[in-house]
Amino acid sequence: MKNFDYRNPTHILFGKGRIADLKDQVPADAKVLVIYGGGSAERTGVLAQVREALAGRTVVEFGGIEPNPRFETALKAVELIRKENITFLLAVGGGSVIDATKFISAAALYEGDPWEILTSRGAVVKGAMPFGTVLTLPATGSEMNSGAVITNLEKGAKLSFMSPLCYPTFSVLDPEVTFSLPPRQIANGVADAFVHIIEQYLTYPSAAYVQDGFAETLLRTLIDLGPKALETPKDYDIRANLMWTATLALNGLIGAGVPQDWSSHMIGHEITALSDTDHARTLAVVLPSLMNDQRDRKREKLLQYAANVWDIRTGSDDERIDAAIEATRGFFESIGIKTRLGDYDVAGPEIDRIVAALKDHGLTALGEHRAITPDDARRILEAAQ
Repeated sequence: MKNFDYRNPTHILFGKGRIADLKDQVPADAKVLVIYGGGSAERTGVLAQVREALAGRTVVEFGGIEPNPRFETALKAVELIRKENITFLLAVGGGSVIDATKFISAAALYEGDPWEILTSRGAVVKGAMPFGTVLTLPATGSEMNSGAVITNLEKGAKLSFMSPLCYPTFSVLDPEVTFSLPPRQIANGVADAFVHIIEQYLTYPSAAYVQDGFAETLLRTLIDLGPKALETPKDYDIRANLMWTATLALNGLIGAGVPQDWSSHMIGHEITALSDTDHARTLAVVLPSLMNDQRDRKREKLLQYAANVWDIRTGSDDERIDAAIEATRGFFESIGIKTRLGDYDVAGPEIDRIVAALKDHGLTALGEHRAITPDDARRILEAAQ
């Protein structure tokens, strides 16, 4: 196991009716900017609960954060913060809204070009506004980590950043607010959380037995509960476990002291920047192809994955690896997520542009060994057609 530091300062408020507890978490004298996405937060009554909990405080609202949140939209929120002298931010939504809020919190205090926050991967961030979150979609784990991904349409780029200054102060997780989510969003959330775990687990053995055990349990939980969450959308226990699994998938716990990959994400980000395909669906396309392409480098962990996650224990090494990869693809398909580039109208010319974008963004040495080149990415994408 590698040396590591682990600290997570986010206070989690989990369970039914916890939105009402915002009154005890947001400073009484704060001027609050509530940041949200489209109309779903209003239609589901979540915003009404937030307004009720913040009664008596000065509240300004900013809606319109997109899936794959836009750099341009976030800068409009920064302008509003400065105009209204906002002192506290509250994200109400899923990972896109929370990611945007993290960027907004840093950009509001940054004196240079805000794009530098992303091109530096967060290195230039020296301050950030305090913010909390009300999670409405279990998927990204953004509610309990310090990372975010932002899309700049003008530059054709989707970049991530991290900063220890961008952890949420608190996050409210009420599983009941997920009952009315469309099946597509639930399926995306399951796939996103699944690949988050894989990126931290499916690398090479590092004698991190606890982290491996946690990761395998989380994967099995998603495999079990993902289809059930779609079949019985108002089963509280299923939605509660799904929500907590997605949070644990990327709050730093299973990634402490282990090698990490993230190449599926980096390649997937470029697909999204090109075609605006749902982030989770790009991951479901890239991952099975990448697992097969990198099977020699990942052989020991692929065999462990086959045995401990899918209970595949018979056959030759290659037969077991093949079966585990097909089981992974089959899982995504079982929750309604297609796993081929052709399903999203991405073909040869688009692959050329994706590979060129990886080069433009300096993503030329990906994976746990920093050995996946743009040429390797091309081969992975071509195999995923």
